Amino acid sequence: MNIKSKKFLVVAAITFIILFLMNYIGNDQADKLERALMTAVAGVVGLTIGMWFVYKNSKDDTHHDFD
Repeated sequence: MNIKSKKFLVVAAITFIILFLMNYIGNDQADKLERALMTAVAGVVGLTIGMWFVYKNSKDDTHHDFD
């Protein structure tokens, strides 16, 4: 999955919405909006870094022998 594609943007938006709602609805503290936003943004950033790493290494067709 290319990071610059519309498919990735849809996955990132769905991830943001799910993480935001899980943290916003399930939190009873006074700063629930800030915590939900920070968690959702951190989740999307982590998803982006992970997908960038996978996409970067998908072009490497060398055999890695760990013996």
